[in-house]
Amino acid sequence: MMSKGRVLSIQSHVAFGYVGGKAAVFPLQCLGYDVDVVNTVNFSNHSGTNPAGYGRFGGSRANAAELSYIFEMMEKNSLLSPDRLLTGYIPGGEALAAVTDLARKLRKRNPELLYLLDPVLGDAGKLYVSPDVIPIYRAMLPLASIITPNWFEVEVLTDVKITDLLSLRRAVKILHEEYSVPNVVVSSIPLKAWLKDALPRELQPPPGEHDPDVDFLLCIVSSVDLPSKSGALSTVHTRVVPCIPGYFSGVGDLFSALVLAHYERSPALNHVQTNHISNGITYDTPISHAVSQAIAKTHAILTITHQHAMSLPEEERLPTDEELDEVEPDRQVRRMKGRELRIIQGQDIIRGNAGLDSGRMDLWANFWDAK
Repeated sequence: MMSKGRVLSIQSHVAFGYVGGKAAVFPLQCLGYDVDVVNTVNFSNHSGTNPAGYGRFGGSRANAAELSYIFEMMEKNSLLSPDRLLTGYIPGGEALAAVTDLARKLRKRNPELLYLLDPVLGDAGKLYVSPDVIPIYRAMLPLASIITPNWFEVEVLTDVKITDLLSLRRAVKILHEEYSVPNVVVSSIPLKAWLKDALPRELQPPPGEHDPDVDFLLCIVSSVDLPSKSGALSTVHTRVVPCIPGYFSGVGDLFSALVLAHYERSPALNHVQTNHISNGITYDTPISHAVSQAIAKTHAILTITHQHAMSLPEEERLPTDEELDEVEPDRQVRRMKGRELRIIQGQDIIRGNAGLDSGRMDLWANFWDAK
């Protein structure tokens, strides 16, 4: 199998489990990419606390000088010519500034560089990183080809609280027009009642199967030909995904790697095709095609992970209880070990050898004019 190109991955590393680079590098290699790896942290395990982590971890964080020295040595040895760049968790402002300098250098050297920026800031209203990274991430956005923030990260980057369709539109426009990002992928959005009602009927989950905050998540993809300041509106695709219960770590890292792996600048994906789901037509774009593949594979990996967790002895699949976890930390550890992503066991899924029906992202044709 010939290499599909070289990816430079800059994100976290853990000795045990599958988050950060451990969730991203192997899938990229399975799909035919050579991957060069720079670790921003070197931890024993996922650093999250209750309820989505082990509660305890140890290790070190790479500082700006260490990262810059690695980049310098790679440059001196002519080892710094990736076709694609992937950046994830970078905990501090100075380290992030060093990565920004590198991304700027790589972009200047190769204007065709495909750069997927996952702006790992936090989730559910809580920052995972130092607040000093926020303005640096905003400065990085114009360098990116694709960004994959979650709902909370979109709010932080745009300074827009998303509470309805108008505020969602405003946040998307800011990312395209003020920060010149051509491809915006917002994953894992809880399908709240207002968002469900804003969707065209044919894109909504089946009647009678909807719990607005739990049962379904929404992925939104918005792409535009830059410069978007010309007033052109983006093309928006979406897909509703059933939510798998429980906490999982590394899902965003896996998803972003799969989006990057499946993105192809192919004119063949820009033509009009008939959509057998809706009554009209839809446009498959390179980013909607990549995201459809990433969603299907990520969801399949989560499914086999959940099935494995449910097959474990009862003492290893105890329900989340923060009070009991605090009294008995090993209780939380046992539960989290059983919920590590089944990356290795799911490698046929990743490679596309599992007969997976990826489906298609649906065109949200009236996103910009729906009431």
